[in-house]
Amino acid sequence: MSRNEGVLDRDPVPPEEETVWGRLELLLDEVSRPARYTGGEWNARNKPWGSARLHVALAYPDLYEVGMANLGLMILYDRLNRLPDVLADRVYAPWSDMEALLRREKIPLYGLESGRPLSDFDILGISLPYELTYSNILNLLDLAGLPLRAEERTTRHPLVIGGGSGAYNPEPMAAFFDLFVIGEGEEALEELVALFRETGKDRESFFQRAANIPGVYVPRLYRVDYREDGTVAAVTPQVEGVPSRIVKRIVRDLRSSPAVTRPVVPYLASVHDRAVIEIQRGCARGCRFCQAGMIYRPVRERAPEEVLAAADELLACTGYEELSLLSFSSSDYSAIEPLLAALAERYADRGLSLSLPSLRLDTFSVRLAEIVSRRRHTGLTFAPEAGTQRLRDIINKGLSEADFRATLEAAFSHGWLRVKLYFMVGLPGETREDLAGLVEMVREAVRIGRKHAGRRATVAVSVAPFVPKPHTPFQWVGQEAPEALEEKIRYLRRELRDRAIELSWPDVQASRLEAVLARGDRRLAEAIWLAWKEGARFDAWQEQFDPERWWQALAALGLDPAFYANRARPFEETLPWDHISCGVSRRFLWAEYQRALRGVTTPACREGCAHCGLEREGICQGESKSGGSDRAVS
Repeated sequence: MSRNEGVLDRDPVPPEEETVWGRLELLLDEVSRPARYTGGEWNARNKPWGSARLHVALAYPDLYEVGMANLGLMILYDRLNRLPDVLADRVYAPWSDMEALLRREKIPLYGLESGRPLSDFDILGISLPYELTYSNILNLLDLAGLPLRAEERTTRHPLVIGGGSGAYNPEPMAAFFDLFVIGEGEEALEELVALFRETGKDRESFFQRAANIPGVYVPRLYRVDYREDGTVAAVTPQVEGVPSRIVKRIVRDLRSSPAVTRPVVPYLASVHDRAVIEIQRGCARGCRFCQAGMIYRPVRERAPEEVLAAADELLACTGYEELSLLSFSSSDYSAIEPLLAALAERYADRGLSLSLPSLRLDTFSVRLAEIVSRRRHTGLTFAPEAGTQRLRDIINKGLSEADFRATLEAAFSHGWLRVKLYFMVGLPGETREDLAGLVEMVREAVRIGRKHAGRRATVAVSVAPFVPKPHTPFQWVGQEAPEALEEKIRYLRRELRDRAIELSWPDVQASRLEAVLARGDRRLAEAIWLAWKEGARFDAWQEQFDPERWWQALAALGLDPAFYANRARPFEETLPWDHISCGVSRRFLWAEYQRALRGVTTPACREGCAHCGLEREGICQGESKSGGSDRAVS
C-alpha cells in the first residue's frame, strides 16, 4: 500500500518529497543539540510507512528533553503502535535555532521516525501539559504548514486532537483543535482511531459521532454566549444528541493499561533520565490548590507482582541503571515497603538505583528514602506549601510542625546533606504572619541540617505564586495582584539570606499569564494568536518569556488580564469550563472552598469517603479506611 491509500485518499506525493531527511541531514550541524531532531533512538518504532492504513503523529509542545520524560505520550505511542494498521510517530517543539533553519529552508516539521511532514499524517495528537506551552502549539501547527484554526482545515489536513491536563479547560485553545480528549486518553484515542477508519473523509459524520464517545469534546458543536459584563452565560450544544456535559475518561483498572516496558531511550539526557514504572494513578489527599489531585481521582494501584514483572522487562529493554516508581505520592502506595524490598533483593547484584519522585513530608518517607538510597544520598524534596499550621489547614495540606521537624531530623541524621522545600505565596487567606512562618520553617531546616551535617548542609527553597486552577476548590479565588506577589518575594529574599539557603522563584508575570490562560474563555484564542505572531515561544523558559507580548495582545482586543487572573468569582457565575466534568462535583468543590474559609480540614479519601461526586458518576465506589491494594509482594 502506498502512503496515499489511507483513509483520507490524498493526492499523490512525489517520492523525493516524501521525507525531509535528504534536505535536512547536511544542515543539522548548524543547530544546537542536533540529536533532538534525528530520531532513530533505541526502542523507537520504525514501522514502514506503507504498512499502515492510518498514520498518527503525537506532539509534545516543548523541547525533546522535556517531552521524552513525559510518560503519557509514551503510553499512547506504545499502545497505538501495537495496533497492526496504525503507525504512531513523535514530534517535539524545535528550539529557536532549529525553527529558523526550518523556515529558511522551507522544510516542514516532521515525525522523528518517518521523516514525513506532519501534513502527511491522518491525525495529529497534541498534548496540552501546561498553559505556558500554548504559543508553542501554534508554532507546531504553523511549522507543519497547517492552518492554525480548525475551521480553516479541510479533509486534506490531519485531524488535530488535544489532550492532557490543559484540556480540562479547553476553551482558550478551542479555536485551534478539532476535538479534545478529556481525561485519560489510552482507550478514548483508540476508539477515535477506529471511528476515523470507519468514517474516512466524512468529517461531519465523524465529529457528531465522536462527540458521543465518552470524554470527547468537539468545540465546533457548541456555542458560547456571553453576558454584557463579559462573563460566560452558557455553553450550549448546537447539534441534537450531543451531550451538554462532557465527563472525563478514566482507566478504571491499571491492568488494562500495562506499564510501558520498551520506552524510547533518548539520545540526550532528558529531565528524568531513568526507567519509569507508574505504580499508582491519582491522589487521595485532597489539597485544595492542586488540580492534579482533583482531576486524576480516584486512586488506582498497579499490583506489586505486575510492577516486578514490568521492571524485569523494562530494565532488560533499556539498559537503565536507575528505576523510578512513579506516583503522585509514592509513600501512599499500600505495598511500597515490601515492593522496595523485593526490588532491592532482586537487583542486588547489579547495583540498581531506585528513586521515589514524590514523597510526603513525614518520617515514613525518610525511611523509604533510606531504603532506596543505601548506596548514595542524593537530595530529598518535600512540599510544605505554607508557613503556618493555620494556612496549611486552609489548603488542606495535612502537615504539622512536628511532622516537619521530625522529617528533617530523620533526613539529616541519616546522611542527607541537601533538602529541597517547595512553598507557595499568595495562597487564599495568607497573611504577613504566614510569610514569617515560612521564613522560620526554612531557618529551622538550616539549624537542623547544621546540627547533623555542619556547613555541608544546604536547604534549597522554591517559592511559586499561587495560581487558581479549574476543577479545584480554589477555582473561584482570584490570584493576588503582581505587585503584591513581587513584594512578598522581595521580603523572602531579604529574610532568607544565608549561604546554606538556595532560594529560587519564577517570573511573577509568567504566573499571571498562567492564571489568565488557565481561567480563560474562547475569546483568548485571538490573543494567543497575536502573542504568537509577535514572537511568543517557550513562555515557560525565563530567557524566552516576554510578558509585554501578551499584555499588548490582550489590550489590542480590549481584554483585561485582571478579569481572568485576579477576579474572584461567585458560585452563581458560569465558569468557562463548567461543561467539562472531572467527576468531582461543583458542589463538593464549593463546599471545600467554604471549609477552607473556616480553616476546617477534610480527611484523605482512604480515611473515609468524602462523597466528592465520583461515586455518583460511577467512577469510584468510595474508598474505605483500608483502601488500596493489600496484596502481598511475592
